[in-house]
Amino acid sequence: MSGGEVAGLVVAVFWAVLVTLLAVVLVRLAGALRQATVLVATVTERTVPLLDEAAETLRAANDQLVRVDEITANVQDAAANANALSSTMAATLGGPLVKLSAFSYGVRSAVARQRSAGQPDRYVPQQTERELIARMVKAEVRSATARRGLFARMLKRG
Repeated sequence: MSGGEVAGLVVAVFWAVLVTLLAVVLVRLAGALRQATVLVATVTERTVPLLDEAAETLRAANDQLVRVDEITANVQDAAANANALSSTMAATLGGPLVKLSAFSYGVRSAVARQRSAGQPDRYVPQQTERELIARMVKAEVRSATARRGLFARMLKRG
């Protein structure tokens, strides 16, 4: 055998070993690809129902959010109505209640002043109790306005 034949034989053996190794690698790669295909198919089988359930859950959550928005709007309307009602009541009853409390304060002050003067039972024979209270209230109002008038006169002079 000549040197060229030996070199050709070595190259042929090298190529045979290389082709054999490549065939083994390709067979293993084909097996891995088959397993990957099975894995992808299994994941797809399990993922699709899971995604459907997630979509269903999102739809239900969206429906609940719509209901919560409606409830929030209703509560907001109720709060606005309650605010308007309280403003109306304050405007309607506020003035008369202040006047009533001022009148009752005047009556109490007049009665207390008469009692503190030591004459709680001083009645004019023809007067009713109502007229007596009216007279005491008028006297209390006169004395309160007289004090204000005196203070105003002092400010004008000064």
